[in-house]
Amino acid sequence: MKKTISGIRGIFGDDLDLKDIIEFTNNFSVLIKSKKCVVGRDTRPSGKIIQETVSAVLMKNGIDVFDLGMVPTPVVFRESRKYGAGIIISSSHNPIEWNGMKFILEGRGINEGELPSIINHQKILKSKIGQIKKIKSTYVEDARKIIGNVTNSPKIIIDNGGGAAKYFAENLLECIGCNVEMINQELLDCSRGPDPTSDELVELSNATNNKEIGFAFDLDGDRLVVVRNGKKQSPDVTLGLGVAKSLELGYKKFVLSLDTSVSIEKFIKEKGGIVVRSKVGEANVIEDMIKNNSQAGGEGSSAGFILPEFNYCREGILTSGLISSMLKNPEFSEIINYMENYFQIREIIRVNTKFHDKIIENIKNNLLKKYSEVDTRDGVKAIIDEDTWILIRKSNTEDIIRISGESNNEEKCKNIIKDTTQMVKENYDKIR
Repeated sequence: MKKTISGIRGIFGDDLDLKDIIEFTNNFSVLIKSKKCVVGRDTRPSGKIIQETVSAVLMKNGIDVFDLGMVPTPVVFRESRKYGAGIIISSSHNPIEWNGMKFILEGRGINEGELPSIINHQKILKSKIGQIKKIKSTYVEDARKIIGNVTNSPKIIIDNGGGAAKYFAENLLECIGCNVEMINQELLDCSRGPDPTSDELVELSNATNNKEIGFAFDLDGDRLVVVRNGKKQSPDVTLGLGVAKSLELGYKKFVLSLDTSVSIEKFIKEKGGIVVRSKVGEANVIEDMIKNNSQAGGEGSSAGFILPEFNYCREGILTSGLISSMLKNPEFSEIINYMENYFQIREIIRVNTKFHDKIIENIKNNLLKKYSEVDTRDGVKAIIDEDTWILIRKSNTEDIIRISGESNNEEKCKNIIKDTTQMVKENYDKIR
């Protein structure tokens, strides 16, 4: 079982059961000051029984439940702004046998300071029983107001992956004026896995040859993969397209994670915008957005575009609408052409967690000797030149160290990744 600010996740019936669900929901209840909580789930088979259990515990603790049924994660985030809290029954892009819970307070995911209250036992005082009410979301109407209408009816194909984005993505794109075709509607009749970022998306790729663009979602609809002319685009390109639309809408203040492409930062600055860099991770980006009163941003590694005006979460569905609205605009080709000059490589190395800190410290000392600009806020990032960087980070949940790098020279990028990978492995061999 994984317990992080991104949520509780595990294999249902194995390392995550209803007893765990009851305990975590009970603990979360202490943090709900509004005494109201929105609840929704994705399409996993175990979702309904978990949602029913969550709702019962909340009501037992005197909290009114507003039931959204089967909806994407961004919809629960959106509605939680109205009610004060939310719980999403989902394990995001993990395999179908997994499930979990994401917790929302005042429209944002929980932070590191709130996590202990959820994973450690809390005593609940007896209270009156809460009520349950089924509600419908205004997500599509709200998103349409931001995006506006699309001209020329672009032909778009959506690979739903059997997930909860099913109706919302289709309805949104049709409402703004797109011609939409859907594939992989049902979970049990799906040609691909739950995670579109790791799947080859063969069916969608083939289908985009006669379409202007294709979109693929994970099971809870917060992750988006863009496919164009039969080719999957990098996560950074997806984020870059969201950023380009933000600039078109007049937004100027952005937060980008440390591992986001330098091409996006350069593009923003050329358009007169301001960029703040944050630690990697959706929660860290959002925290810095709130702190700096930023208008947009995200993290390149997960294609996670975030628009605080609309939602404090990674927004796959809204982003698909924003991208669709600019298909005929010069800005679309401009950001694509701009980013094609840069090459990103991301690798992982299996390293026992207990050695992570020592290895990162050794790498930091090595890089400080080689480069004049080194950022140690999140692992260690060396700025090699204005177009080239390398980042080494430990995972908080797995026995891995992540290496990310970028350059406007592909061979240079490959060599830096190779050298850094070798450096990490040599350090690991020395200290274990």
